[in-house]
Amino acid sequence: MGSEMLLQYMWEYRLWDDSRCLTTDGRPVRVIDPGLRNTADGPDFFNAKIYIGDRLWAGNVEIHTRATDWHRHGHDGDRAYDTVILHVVADSDCHVSRPDGSAIPQLIMPYVPDFRERYLAMVNNTAHTPACAREIEALPSIHVTEWLTALGFDRLYAKVERIDRWLEANDGDWQATAYVALARALGFGTNSDAFERLARSMPLRILLKHRDDIHMLEAALYGRAGLLDIDLDDVTDPDDAYYLERLRADYRFICAKYSLAPVEALQFRTTRPANAPHRRIAALIALLSDGFSFGRRFSHIDSERSARAIFDLRLPAYWIDHYGFGRRSASVNRALSADSVTSLLINAVIPLMYAYGVNYGNERTLDAAVDMLQTLPPETNFITRIFKGVGIKCPDAFTSQAMVELHNSYCSQRKCIYCRLGRRFLTAKAMGLES
Repeated sequence: MGSEMLLQYMWEYRLWDDSRCLTTDGRPVRVIDPGLRNTADGPDFFNAKIYIGDRLWAGNVEIHTRATDWHRHGHDGDRAYDTVILHVVADSDCHVSRPDGSAIPQLIMPYVPDFRERYLAMVNNTAHTPACAREIEALPSIHVTEWLTALGFDRLYAKVERIDRWLEANDGDWQATAYVALARALGFGTNSDAFERLARSMPLRILLKHRDDIHMLEAALYGRAGLLDIDLDDVTDPDDAYYLERLRADYRFICAKYSLAPVEALQFRTTRPANAPHRRIAALIALLSDGFSFGRRFSHIDSERSARAIFDLRLPAYWIDHYGFGRRSASVNRALSADSVTSLLINAVIPLMYAYGVNYGNERTLDAAVDMLQTLPPETNFITRIFKGVGIKCPDAFTSQAMVELHNSYCSQRKCIYCRLGRRFLTAKAMGLES
């Protein structure tokens, strides 16, 4: 965030030293109302009320890092700025006036001496620890807990909004929407976008027509993912080569039967064999082979145990000892590990339950979704390790999701002044309440 946005933030929240509030020509400034923030074209704040000297002014306020930005931005010839009653700057390197030549009072924002330096140190932080690590350690835990609770729901609501978009695209079909949500979650972050595109390019209605034939489901999904387009010279086992050729033929049949237009091959990121996209697609096929009952059952889940039971599946035969075509591995019967199921509960099942509860006003489903998120074990990743490293406890998946939201939406974006914790620390510094 640039200095101008910092000044806007300080003005909006009145974070300045009143005793040093003077215009550049020496008149005292007393702000009765800083005005309403404007995010569109025109002055930064509307309808402010300000005493300049002994006269009360009502009008708009414009804020710049340097006074010369007034001219650089073309305000000197813009009639929308005729109503500006005060120009607030960090550096008064010129005087400004309205098109009629009348001077606009100018105020140099009175910082507490090291406030800007502390702000810049936070937003320019390159360490792996949070920019406010030292402040967090000294903060009463209630403030951290309140913010993480809000962030946990923010992340859940964001997932609900995405599900609502899928639901609209699927004409209100919850089963088709659950299919896309589950496919995306099977990408486990690294390949989530690719798995979502796969599901959207191979509609559930087509797959359900072939639910009794694992081979056809494999042909449809591996073909649509572009994973059948490999050089047969790389497949040395004759049985593997024959299997691949059969899938190719069946995929051509499916495309012709359902008039499926060609799609660009999906780009999957390399992962270890257990997380290889072929294996994850095989897990999706296992879920589809019973008619995708998950799409009908998710709204009736009432416990973690009943949710996990849905994913107690065996891999299709070929994938028990393969992680790619012609690529053998140690035998694995279960389609998904316990940790993988936990991830699916967090990223697909619970958001689907919550979205369903919101859409139908079903309090039971809403409560069951949140209860499950608050009893599941926390995720372990670099983000949770960062926050745990500065003393923030992470007892459950709700908290780990909140930490992910905090890191992705605030810390990594350097939006310290929009974070409740960062705002608390910076406000204290701006008001001179800390050393």
